[in-house]
Amino acid sequence: MTHSIFAQYNVRVPMRDGVKLSADIYRPAETRDGARVPVILARTPYNKNQKSYIEPARYFAERGYAYVTMDVRGRGDSDGEFIPYRNEGRDGYDAVEWCAAQAWSSGNVGTLGASYLGRIQWLTALWQPPHLKTMIVMVTPSDPFVETPTGVPGLQHLCWFYLVHGRLRQPMEEINWNPIYEHLPLLTMDERAGLDLPQWREELQHLTRDEYWRAICYQDQFEKINLPTLHISGWYDDEQIGTPRNFIGMTTRGATEFARMHQKLLMGPWGHAVNAAQKIGEVDFGAAALIDLRGYELRWFDAWLKGNDDGITREPAARLFVMGENKWRDENEFPPARAQSTNFYLHSAGGANSRYGDGTLALGMPGAENPDRYVYDPARPTPYITDATSSQIGGPDDYAAIQQRGDVLVYVSAPLENDVTVIGPVRVVLYAASSARDTDFTALWFDAHPNGFRQRLCDGIVRARYREGMENPTLIEPHKLYRYEIDLWYIAHVFQKGHRIGLQIASAAFPKYARNLNGGGALANETVMRQAEQTVYHDTEHPSALILPILPN
Repeated sequence: MTHSIFAQYNVRVPMRDGVKLSADIYRPAETRDGARVPVILARTPYNKNQKSYIEPARYFAERGYAYVTMDVRGRGDSDGEFIPYRNEGRDGYDAVEWCAAQAWSSGNVGTLGASYLGRIQWLTALWQPPHLKTMIVMVTPSDPFVETPTGVPGLQHLCWFYLVHGRLRQPMEEINWNPIYEHLPLLTMDERAGLDLPQWREELQHLTRDEYWRAICYQDQFEKINLPTLHISGWYDDEQIGTPRNFIGMTTRGATEFARMHQKLLMGPWGHAVNAAQKIGEVDFGAAALIDLRGYELRWFDAWLKGNDDGITREPAARLFVMGENKWRDENEFPPARAQSTNFYLHSAGGANSRYGDGTLALGMPGAENPDRYVYDPARPTPYITDATSSQIGGPDDYAAIQQRGDVLVYVSAPLENDVTVIGPVRVVLYAASSARDTDFTALWFDAHPNGFRQRLCDGIVRARYREGMENPTLIEPHKLYRYEIDLWYIAHVFQKGHRIGLQIASAAFPKYARNLNGGGALANETVMRQAEQTVYHDTEHPSALILPILPN
């Protein structure tokens, strides 16, 4: 049954401190005559009058829901001051309870949204609004320093600050960002862009996970949340790590058995814009890559807000698109328990520099092998292939050209004799030393196709001073060997027969991560660049390895 729609615009919604937020409401016309319906709430800093918000509002209203799109505090038509994330938990609680109290509401409220709209759902859930029954959270940012464990924001965070500067969306695509990212010190990068962004400078004063950041953390508090939740992201989402981490957190630490049993994970071959295209860059994931995502969301809300469960709550917990074979696969858990943690050890005769070197990956432990060495020069950092803005950072890009550089170590397996399926978390254990007091080590995992295409799968970084966590940084002793762990996030990918498994080790991924200048000083204020002599060990006592979760054939 399709419902006629009645719409209200710029409805003023009071918060507990008197500030009024602006909402557009789309609801079935029969609610004007006393009918009550469930409510879906989406709260956004990106201006509620965008087509991307009007389309789902009409879709759900036609199917028997009231859909409320609200400008968050200080954005669009809402009153107050916009301070990213700081007021969203409390305002979210008040907005949910306001929706539940309206004459056209059944009292059952669900929330929906992606990116910023996803993270603020978690912050709202921590406040435990009584009428919040379920969430659909997409491409959700993690707690501070999870995505960028470098002590400073990712450089492209600056253009996001510009996007949400003032009350309306700003044209961030009109600025030439690449030369701006080269500016030092980081503290005045906003000025280099011709902007005055106090929030950028404020964040750069907090380089550890201190109380400033803990105030907007949620991933250490799943024990407070008792909500069925649908988690959605893409393997190439630049904030991908938040979604599987949240799913795992809720299935293992949710407030009740009910919450732990009613989590669903949906991971597609998508970037930050989920379900937008079957092709990213040069890689076409096939017609199966696109699904009826809106219909899937409807089934979820029907189950938890209307009590009309068509079986979605009993379906397997994880629906994963497995890249390489380009097929969807259902799993009862994520990561799959049957995946076997498998070490691919780094090997070379000391000349793994560039893709023309002698670096290999193999299952056998290394013996007495010479280490690999390179010089990291922050004035000439290893590039990371990406668009300039924060809309999408990285993708399934070809790193063959970058791997011609001598400051990049490359290790590849022999051609595979059978398909190899990898599903779950990917990490690197690296034994390394540096001549600097602080430096970075990056790892990028790739699929080496027989035709020479070297497809990035996922990557990560460790900043030496934060090797033991983001709370208590300590500098390293020059030339001393340390054991580092690098989190490369999650994946579902099949290496096809004849392909090779590859790993790239370097000390920069610019501009995804701010350069380490190797001086060990204040990260926000440093301007002096120093070269660092880097040594990567792979021998019997120091078995550096790429660790993959491989499914048995």
